[in-house]
Amino acid sequence: MEADHKVNNYIQDVLFMDGDEGETVISLRKLVLEVAPDAKEEIKYGGLVFTINDRLFCGIFVRKKHISVEFVKGAEMQDPDTFLEGSGKYRRHLKIFQYDDIKNKKAEYYIKQSFKL
Repeated sequence: MEADHKVNNYIQDVLFMDGDEGETVISLRKLVLEVAPDAKEEIKYGGLVFTINDRLFCGIFVRKKHISVEFVKGAEMQDPDTFLEGSGKYRRHLKIFQYDDIKNKKAEYYIKQSFKL
């Protein structure tokens, strides 16, 4: 239950700092847990990360001007609309600037892929 407490505190902190950003984080978290209901969540690396069988597959990180949904194996993902950013060997991220970007940038599509890789 310690992880739940830390996750809740993290979300409350984001809501306190910026209500709109907090609601966006809550919606992204809900989306990840709908796609991967068995995922474990914890606060790590400065954000909210999700694992399945101890394998990290994505994370939600609040940055100065956006929320970053980061994918561990993002370089292997299909990206027909070229919404993913990053040029590293493995990781890619989706920048969410406002709540509508969750749908407009097809966050669910990418989260589903990351969960399966």
